[in-house]
Amino acid sequence: MTDTDYKHLIKKGATGAPLLVPLHGTGGDENQFFTFASQMRPDATILSPRGDVSEHGAARFFRRTGEGVYDMADLARGTQKLADFVRKTAETVGASEIFGLGFSNGANILANVLVEFPDLFDRAALLHPLIPFQPKPAQGLAGRRILVTAGERDPICPTPLTIVLADYFTAQGATTQLAWHNGGHDIRENEIEAMRTLFA
Repeated sequence: MTDTDYKHLIKKGATGAPLLVPLHGTGGDENQFFTFASQMRPDATILSPRGDVSEHGAARFFRRTGEGVYDMADLARGTQKLADFVRKTAETVGASEIFGLGFSNGANILANVLVEFPDLFDRAALLHPLIPFQPKPAQGLAGRRILVTAGERDPICPTPLTIVLADYFTAQGATTQLAWHNGGHDIRENEIEAMRTLFA
């Protein structure tokens, strides 16, 4: 039997409101952005899953073999599972739109869902993503709204790869915004404000 569920938190929102899916970074869990997402869109249904892969006890959404070296087969598995989980929940709650918010590993799995299932998320915030490969064309992203944020001194996410990813989404027809701060692998106020605008 295929595993299609995650340990998760859910808060039912208003009828016809969006579904907002926050995705934690490595070592986080379903609590990391649950309250934050609720504050971002109080009317939305919040669906916060915990990654189903353990890396030395740290939860992740897919396996890797080293820093920035992904297990591509497991990335494909995790991408399919997350897409199915989100789509099923959105149908159950009758969500008007689907929004995604991912940080670090959560941003990476969200980015890959956008590539593989471009019809699923209407808006997405990718906080400090690292996609170390060339994604395939995804014309279904046309008209989607995507925010990519990063730190200029982020040791995990090299600046050139962040720019390449943002350019990729733009080339697919998405309305893409790139927001920087002068720090590292941490979330700053300008990123939060950009997300408020995206999800308003």
